[in-house]
Amino acid sequence: MKNKLFEEFSDVSSKEWKQKIQADLKGADYNETLIWKTNEGIDVKPFYHADEFSSLPNVSSSQATQWHICDTIFVSDVKKSNHYAKEFLSRGAQSIKFIIPSKDVSLNTLLKGIDAYANSLYFELKFLDSKFAKTLAQFPFEAKIYINTDIIGNLARTGNWFTSLEADHQHFDTIIKETSTFSVDLSLFQNAGATIIQQLAYALAQSNEYLNHVDNKESIHVIFNVSVGTNYFFEIAKLRALRLLWKTLASEYNITSDCHIFATPTKRNKTLYDYNTNLLRTTTECMSAILGGANTINNLAYDAIYHKSNEFGNRISRNQLLVLKHESYFDKVNNPSDGTYYIESLTQQLAEKALELFKDIERNGGFLKQLKEGIIQRKIKESAETEQTQFNFGEEVLLGTNKHPNPNDKMKHELELYPFVKTNPRKTLVEPIIEKRLAETTEQNRLKTE
Repeated sequence: MKNKLFEEFSDVSSKEWKQKIQADLKGADYNETLIWKTNEGIDVKPFYHADEFSSLPNVSSSQATQWHICDTIFVSDVKKSNHYAKEFLSRGAQSIKFIIPSKDVSLNTLLKGIDAYANSLYFELKFLDSKFAKTLAQFPFEAKIYINTDIIGNLARTGNWFTSLEADHQHFDTIIKETSTFSVDLSLFQNAGATIIQQLAYALAQSNEYLNHVDNKESIHVIFNVSVGTNYFFEIAKLRALRLLWKTLASEYNITSDCHIFATPTKRNKTLYDYNTNLLRTTTECMSAILGGANTINNLAYDAIYHKSNEFGNRISRNQLLVLKHESYFDKVNNPSDGTYYIESLTQQLAEKALELFKDIERNGGFLKQLKEGIIQRKIKESAETEQTQFNFGEEVLLGTNKHPNPNDKMKHELELYPFVKTNPRKTLVEPIIEKRLAETTEQNRLKTE
């Protein structure tokens, strides 16, 4: 049945909208006044219109109804870690990520009784041992097991291989044969100050390094570990663009599997002072991750940068996700971002620019070669310095730190962890990529005057 109400209104084109806006500006320059120029080289317009699309965008493959809530446990005491895992799962977590520092960890003790509660388990190994990974991969579990294997990521983060290039690749080959899975850590790039385009391009280039190396590519799966920033719509588009880029790369190798996205809020914009604002930041960042189509979301506690893991911080961070899932209904629509002109436009532009940068990296020898030559590190530093300058001049705002700070805040006696970049001079094969928060220098100066 036709709606007569809408028949009374004619369609308005984007050109007519722009003319109306220009008239309302009364002589002010449209581009200077209303166009937002971003660090990604994307000009954000004041409005987006259907007639700017020649065809309807494809339906995305994300399934926002199935995202999982995850908690992280560093395994320093195996029995306690097993107890914490069961407790977290009983309180609403659906997945657990174990950070395992040593191959001496008893898997039987660590994982006893967990299978009945968990949908999936993630393992970040701080060492490289194919025998340990094989034992883990063959563990008799119904829960899905994901083992993060990212030897190039370790090189980028630490400046060294676990053992050597040859030994690392031998272990890597064995693990891939057992698991058919490798991981790529985008969070390192984000937390070090890389732009979204750099994060996407470097992740794609790193994936290509692995795909060039492994056999049986058709059965391979990839886990992308992503840090989500506070630029709300851009971060939604980032995850959507990541899936598009992986699909493009995977098709060249006849890989049909979709990528798996494990998301966590960034540390780059987190602050010591007025720390409760971290709750607001992580909430919107988790919302971006959900709407962008992340498979699993591991929230960051509001006090994670300066407190050791604690019951209160963990409970609040988990409850943020529980509220989003069960009270805000962020698990009711599979592809909630589809069809929104702004997000669709951002997704396409980010994907195109990242693909262009990826091709440039490949033409110049690939990711590993550019990492060894220091090109990747230099590019990230340049982006980080641009963002830092914007923060220093108040163009990039962190509420409570460089805007509306509370001079009565005292944090010196709250520091259980060292929240700044640690300097540990050592010999490295390549220059490591260093994560650094925007507020570090400001906070160090404030701590001195307390």
